[in-house]
Amino acid sequence: MDQTTLVLLLLPIIVIQLGLMIFTLMDLAKNSNPNGPKWLWGILIVFVNILGPILYLVIGRRNY
Repeated sequence: MDQTTLVLLLLPIIVIQLGLMIFTLMDLAKNSNPNGPKWLWGILIVFVNILGPILYLVIGRRNY
């Protein structure tokens, strides 16, 4: 497998990861009362790749 094929295979995953990260960080900034400390959710969203934003969306948001 050459590098071009590898990049084309990874590009959708990278785009999804960046989109999720941007969306969840914006939501976290607007959310005045998340489940847990904001700084911890910010670290999880940025450093735990796809799983961090998904965890925030499932566990960290409070929909009041």
